[in-house]
Amino acid sequence: MTVPSVFTSHLSPAERAEHGRNARRRASRSSHGWYETEYETEQPRPDPVEVIERQSADRVPELVPIRYGRMLESPFRFYRGAAAIMAADLGRLPNTGLHVQLCGDAHPLNFRLLASPERRLVFDINDFDETLPGPFEWDVKRLAAGFVTAGRANGFSPKEQHSVVRTCVRSYRERMREFAGMRTLDIWYAQDDADALGELLASSKDRSLEGEARRRTAGAAARARTRTHLRAFEKLTRVTAEGRRIAPDPPLITPLGQLSAADPSEATREEELQALLDRYARTLPSERRHLLHHYRPVDMARKVVRVGSVGTRCWVLLLLGRDDDDPLLLQAKEAQESVLAAHTGGERYDNQGRRVVTGQRLMQTSGDIFLGWTHAVGLDGRGRDFYVRQLWDWKGIARPETMGPGLLALFGRLCGASLARAHARSGDPIALAAYLGGGDRFDRALAEFAQSYADQNERDFEALEAARRSGRITAERL
Repeated sequence: MTVPSVFTSHLSPAERAEHGRNARRRASRSSHGWYETEYETEQPRPDPVEVIERQSADRVPELVPIRYGRMLESPFRFYRGAAAIMAADLGRLPNTGLHVQLCGDAHPLNFRLLASPERRLVFDINDFDETLPGPFEWDVKRLAAGFVTAGRANGFSPKEQHSVVRTCVRSYRERMREFAGMRTLDIWYAQDDADALGELLASSKDRSLEGEARRRTAGAAARARTRTHLRAFEKLTRVTAEGRRIAPDPPLITPLGQLSAADPSEATREEELQALLDRYARTLPSERRHLLHHYRPVDMARKVVRVGSVGTRCWVLLLLGRDDDDPLLLQAKEAQESVLAAHTGGERYDNQGRRVVTGQRLMQTSGDIFLGWTHAVGLDGRGRDFYVRQLWDWKGIARPETMGPGLLALFGRLCGASLARAHARSGDPIALAAYLGGGDRFDRALAEFAQSYADQNERDFEALEAARRSGRITAERL
């Protein structure tokens, strides 16, 4: 996976900056504020419900109604599951041609507290299911529109929504400017750990808001540290006659033995698990492969996850080490083709799990030590790609529904800065900073775009609700 970059041509910093400024000819900064559907005459906008239905066609049929039910809870929940719709919309707009490794689904709740291998909490992007190289502004636009959608869910005024987005995008622009002046290795080593978060929060002009933000951050960090593999082990497993096994909670958690029409015996299940793990282990560095071999597989269950991923095959793998009190819980999540693939014209991949892992390693500063990929034949007899990681490892998620305008703006500042760091690792921060400039033209344009696209998202949400009422789709809420 490669990202077109002027790094590879060994241009001087001045030449790289000129390259960034020249990109304004392809797409001026103010042009990013434009989002209309008038261009449908040249390239009709796809039916949003049809886009979602196409995604659902290759998912577990009995789980698809759960996906629709979750998306219909609110326009914000819908937005989280509508990355494919937005990718199609962004793909028809003019773009800068300044490529980075894209997250592909940079909505606000994809930014979380995560554990580094050194057992420190860092703030970073969590999921990379849609990652591909592409124009940097696609991620920024998805993040900006997500904050307007979240602000509307909280009853914010248009002025308050506008302020949140401008704060987020300004943070991205200013952080990219910092990276443009840094040495290459310093960019690579940059982390948004607890100390860095404190510095960002301290830049708030509202001291009372800063205090509340610090208290919330400390609380989120404390909660994240309780989300360990041991807590997941206690919550998701039970003692049976065969030993520790994953506790069923269908349809949200369904052990393999309850899904397979084949022999569900203990021996068969362990053989299937071991074969899957052997293929996955080959994608790990040798020292981590050695660590994995200290564990033996004992159980496997299908798990329903998140909003946009509902219906994809996601498995929880239970492994035990020294004894039944020495667990390792892994998540094997199906990796399908990125929603960006049809709109970027990039390279194809022999394994979509490998695509996800490669993109994640490029964008994240501190990755899961068990991050890898595999290929497996499913219960339907079809081969599928997966990426593998730990199920729980100190993850802390924000709760924007509890935030007022000031706090949401501070959260936006953190997300914008984190996205800039991820983009600076794979793209050219000098060219990007030169394109963005020192003024707020790009910030204002993105705030306008975010409002227009949030309107579009609400229309798409209503279209899915109309499809439910007409019987075109079936939605189930759990």
